[in-house]
Amino acid sequence: VDLGTAGNFVILSKSGITSTGPTSITGDIAVSPITSTAITGFVLVRESSTSKFSTSTQVIGIVKAANYNAPTPAELTTAVSDMETAYTDSQSETNYPTTSTNFKGGKIGNQTLTAGVYTFTVKIDISTHLTFFGSATDIFIIRTSKNIVQATEINVTLTGGALAKNIFWSAALEVDVEARAHLEGIILSKTGVNLKTGSSLNGRMLAQTAVTLDAATITQPYLPSSIPSLEPSSIPSGEPTDGPID
Repeated sequence: VDLGTAGNFVILSKSGITSTGPTSITGDIAVSPITSTAITGFVLVRESSTSKFSTSTQVIGIVKAANYNAPTPAELTTAVSDMETAYTDSQSETNYPTTSTNFKGGKIGNQTLTAGVYTFTVKIDISTHLTFFGSATDIFIIRTSKNIVQATEINVTLTGGALAKNIFWSAALEVDVEARAHLEGIILSKTGVNLKTGSSLNGRMLAQTAVTLDAATITQPYLPSSIPSLEPSSIPSGEPTDGPID
């Protein structure tokens, strides 16, 4: 899934980013078309010479918003458009044919997922630990017309060389990562993303409504210059397994 310029951000939201508690973010964050007033729970310090971005002690990176000086507004308009295109693309059966439908009825905890396109018409429920197994070039798309919920203190683990930058969580409804849970991958949400108390993400949150964080830790998985463009032919049709792979 080609993220385009949306891949320059660890968090990109159209409606706002709210933080409660000591959230820590590694990577750039942005909101558009809403203004910087929708970034709450952060102490923003506007860069004085150009006023193109802000900084915050909670963000190892920079903060951008649609009301900052040029060229920031145009840059963010493009990034949001790229985010919307990436979501639509990730949901496309034509571009990425399904290799597994409604696997385990959406209850994918205690499973090991191999490379492929997992399509769901039900909620994706991660209520026990989940493992991804694959190489550094393997691609995983997990998409649903419903929502995604990861339960409290549940972890997603990568094995065999699988990388977070190659895992795409695509949801038409909200994505909820409950307290002290850990998720890996790129979130493409048609609506919002919520990381509850003490949860963490190695990946990106690209949300078409709001992002809420509660003492969460978010880390970008790779530099923007290394963003891959996923071609349909590169997706193997591997089979998931019950339980972890030894």
